[in-house]
Amino acid sequence: MSPSLHYDVVVVGCGVAGLTAAARLAEDGARVCVLAKGVGSTHLAPGTVDVLGHDPDIVEQPASALGAFVSAHPEHPYALVGADAIEPALEWFAARIEQGPQPGYRYTGSLERNHMLPTAVGAIRPSALVPETMAEGDAGSQTPVCVVGIRALRDFHASLCAGNLRRAGITSRAIELDLDVGRVEVNSLGLARRLDDPRARAAFAAQLAMLLRPRERVALPAVLGLRDPHGVWSDLRHRLGRPVFEIPTLPPSAAGIRVYNALLACLRAAGGRFILGAEVVGVERQGERVSAVRAHTSGRDTIFGARWVVLATGGFASGAIELGSDWQARERVLGLALSGVPAPGEPRFSADFLGEHPMSRVGVAVDASLRAQGTENVFVAGAALPGAVPWQEGSGDGIALSTGCAVARSVLEREGATAAA
Repeated sequence: MSPSLHYDVVVVGCGVAGLTAAARLAEDGARVCVLAKGVGSTHLAPGTVDVLGHDPDIVEQPASALGAFVSAHPEHPYALVGADAIEPALEWFAARIEQGPQPGYRYTGSLERNHMLPTAVGAIRPSALVPETMAEGDAGSQTPVCVVGIRALRDFHASLCAGNLRRAGITSRAIELDLDVGRVEVNSLGLARRLDDPRARAAFAAQLAMLLRPRERVALPAVLGLRDPHGVWSDLRHRLGRPVFEIPTLPPSAAGIRVYNALLACLRAAGGRFILGAEVVGVERQGERVSAVRAHTSGRDTIFGARWVVLATGGFASGAIELGSDWQARERVLGLALSGVPAPGEPRFSADFLGEHPMSRVGVAVDASLRAQGTENVFVAGAALPGAVPWQEGSGDGIALSTGCAVARSVLEREGATAAA
């Protein structure tokens, strides 16, 4: 079957890595199509950009720590792209968020210092780049915190969060109040949509204002708007006369969806195409070159021809890499070779559930340009790469952004070389 659609680049996967690579390519004039089986990791993620949070202790200044970290982990994605590639990727991301569909919404921070932000359970989590709606929760502030729970939201427990913040040395207390949710779904996404309504927001602020004490910061689950988070956050700060910040909670993540919406808008504004519900079921090859991707979409198979392919489907967590019942690890989408797989007879896992597992650093084998081993035109970005344990390092979106930009650069360099020839 001949390809019915032709593109310069087909990107498989629509997490932060895939959308970053696709948007960067489209911005530079490439004809790009993103194929995605589902919405990706953004809808599950907290919406912060973690570059290096632990090594193994908490990292306060990522810029100062990255050099030694890369030297100690020569197989890490940061070693492949170079530590100097991280900051430009963060700057690109922050600019695209600020130019995105949520007016006034922006990210703050840099590699110079990690923000120390509370999680939903009151643990402290380091992040380099964070939404403005979360920044005032930094644990470095001595201002007391009032953690506000919403009775309808079963996924956020204010008293648990406040109790653990007190154990961390932060003066805090918890309150719980009602928010008229109307007919929306009772989760963080539904409540975020509800607070986009100025009338619902005004009633909520009036109820909350009566319960606050002088000087307290207000901590809320991450529900400060989906369409206009800057407007919701600014309005609540004005009405309450004090700092207000969000705390990420269980999915669906309003903050993560804001990232998804901004990157998708960037892709489309640059002329890129996005197809959701497209499951890649095979490829067509010409030697070591993938000439087309076959995807099942709208009840039929469609062939997408491409000069270049970017794989950004994730690793074990997304199911793109699997360990079968025969104990063989496989990359499921394109059948690419893997790196870091323990040899037969070597242990694959450790007895410590939260410890270092030999299988945890497995990923698609790539060269220094992030090109997949055994291929001429397939590049890999994000969690599909080997050598990292993002949840342990606090490096997930830092890897996604820096490798997404690096893959785009590699493709554009080769595309330019081909055109010149």
